[in-house]
Amino acid sequence: MITVRKSGDRGHADHGWLLTYHTFSFADYYDPQQMGWGKLRVINEDRVQPGKGFGTHSHRDMEIISYVLEGELQHRDSMGNGTVIRPGDVQRMSAGTGVQHSEFNPSSSTLVHFLQIWIEPERPGIEPGYEQKFFAPEDKHGRLQLVASRDGREGGVTIHQDADVYASLLSPGEHVSHQVATGRSAYLHLVKGAVRVNGTQLGTGDGAKIASERELQIAASEDSELLLFDMA
Repeated sequence: MITVRKSGDRGHADHGWLLTYHTFSFADYYDPQQMGWGKLRVINEDRVQPGKGFGTHSHRDMEIISYVLEGELQHRDSMGNGTVIRPGDVQRMSAGTGVQHSEFNPSSSTLVHFLQIWIEPERPGIEPGYEQKFFAPEDKHGRLQLVASRDGREGGVTIHQDADVYASLLSPGEHVSHQVATGRSAYLHLVKGAVRVNGTQLGTGDGAKIASERELQIAASEDSELLLFDMA
């Protein structure tokens, strides 16, 4: 079964410095029917104006993944990390017992467009951690590139949950397939473009909650970018 989460139905807020869309309930947006999908709790699509950002704030017991689409995102945290995240980078921060961090657009002229993703950890109280890996466009083109998993295989970042996160870039006419093991579910977020998932059409910003589908056939009709989550 595939249930489409339309882009236009997402929570939305325009704070001037921040334009944000919430796939699931977050902050002032609350929908009891949209509290996440399995262990996937948050997909926020954020556009931050030049010189603006999220001041220092705290998180606990969450696996947080940042995926930059355009521009640059400057990260600082209480673990001593200070990095810049660019397109192609995948950043993982395990909040665990508690971490403070800030995210800032260091540019004076260009906005930063990125996804912030939260996955619930397999247990509370883990030690906070940080990791950042780069995946070139050719790593993702025409295939599903594993970018995050419990064991960090294939060069991806390590998350404390039985969840695999894939990224893909598809040209018109290209397709990829994916097997979903019994007892697992999936979620597809279409960053941009147009694809069909087992015949179900998705457009830019749409998502698909996937249950009881053992094989996924994903075909693009225009240049597309997507993230696929495979979860226990």
